[in-house]
Amino acid sequence: MGKVTGFMEFTREVPQRRTIDERTRDWREIYVEFPAEKVQRQTARCMDCGIPFCHSGCPVNNVIPHWNDLVYKNRWKEAVALLHSTNNFPEFTGRICPAPCEAACVLGINDDPVSIKVIEREIVDRGFAMGWIMPEPPMQRSGKRVAVIGSGPSGLAAAQQLNRAGHHVTVYEKSDRLGGLLRYGIPDFKLEKHLIDRRIEQMQAEGIVFSTRTHVGVNISAEEMKRTYDAVLLCGGAEASRDLIVPGRDLKGIHFAMEFLPQQNRRVAGERIDSFAEILATGKRVVIIGGGDTGADCLGTCIRQRAKSIHQFEIMPQPPGTRSPLTPWPTWPLQLRTESSHEEGGVREWAVATTSFDGDAEGNVTALHAVRVGPAPRFDPIEGTEFSLHVNLVLLAMGFSGPTKEGMLQKIGVALDARGNVKTDGNYMSSVPGVFSAGDMRRGQSLVVWAISEGRKAAKAVDSFLMGTSDLP
Repeated sequence: MGKVTGFMEFTREVPQRRTIDERTRDWREIYVEFPAEKVQRQTARCMDCGIPFCHSGCPVNNVIPHWNDLVYKNRWKEAVALLHSTNNFPEFTGRICPAPCEAACVLGINDDPVSIKVIEREIVDRGFAMGWIMPEPPMQRSGKRVAVIGSGPSGLAAAQQLNRAGHHVTVYEKSDRLGGLLRYGIPDFKLEKHLIDRRIEQMQAEGIVFSTRTHVGVNISAEEMKRTYDAVLLCGGAEASRDLIVPGRDLKGIHFAMEFLPQQNRRVAGERIDSFAEILATGKRVVIIGGGDTGADCLGTCIRQRAKSIHQFEIMPQPPGTRSPLTPWPTWPLQLRTESSHEEGGVREWAVATTSFDGDAEGNVTALHAVRVGPAPRFDPIEGTEFSLHVNLVLLAMGFSGPTKEGMLQKIGVALDARGNVKTDGNYMSSVPGVFSAGDMRRGQSLVVWAISEGRKAAKAVDSFLMGTSDLP
């Protein structure tokens, strides 16, 4: 390792966040610059631990100790190359991944883990700043044509890998712009969109063709896809939002998070929002139902839109402040996580179940009724804990129930598994020969890092299907 005793000499350090007053007045990234010398000091904390459990914690199998060592020795360019050997888009994971690698860090057994996520981000950002990250077009073409449907992280990762294997790749995206959930689901204060555009430019220079506003099964037929291409890879994500079936759900002012968040991303991008369909929290009493990352994203967005008040409800009990004994190292820990948005405002409550909504004569939501509940899986109501809130806007952020079944999946005719996701074999192929699937559409709602991992593995499977063998990692 770069400094064998570093873990005993240095404490964990991560970039500071901009002040709450400053960062809630704009939509820019919330962190301040982290000097290179501090990054190198953090890499020195990586131990000579014998078995790097961080590898098993990382879905893309990043070679973490090795690029930590390279950064400590000021060999940044080599670190950039090594990082990209396992991860197509470390600038995304370095910002929005919850870092399961850090949860598995050996140092984390009795100390704060290595700042892996920060180091990853600084490596790739330096790589772009120095001009080391360049287009890598294939030396020769195979003559095979592959369609990738969906331009989220799994689709983009698969497309880049398949193109580098020499295949002609076209990525189809139904939205106006590329990036999927990265573009329209993650707020700009967590992931600025010029980072996506920068990668798209690289991929276009490598020879990948992108077709936006192309909705397979709507304005281009699924049969044409299968007829035109040697292989089709479905990476459409898990877009079916989980609903809340209670009296009053049909009132105006109750929306899915993924109706609300994309609008603000479009505003930041300078796009026009139809005033009749506009959803704004400005001056309103807001309740966010769901305590996960999407709920936190709604919270930060509502704060920046200057809501009058914000409550965030989660049906599960409040997690412990430190790792629960039910999730021992190196597993992903059950513990309380405070996102930057939670620092900025709002009231956060656990073990709350919404029971109904009331509205006015015009059909607008005016009140939310709820009750405190016991633990999972029953969530039994606790007698005498009923309460009500005056509300103008309710955002449902309770996760996703899988891919949208109507349209493309029905017309392609792929079988679904018991959870409603696209069913595949061990080689990522669906029930339809030559049609593959990866990412959230195949495994269900998950992390960006898992989407990238799925895209890479599916690309290798597609390459093997087309060529009989594959040299892709």
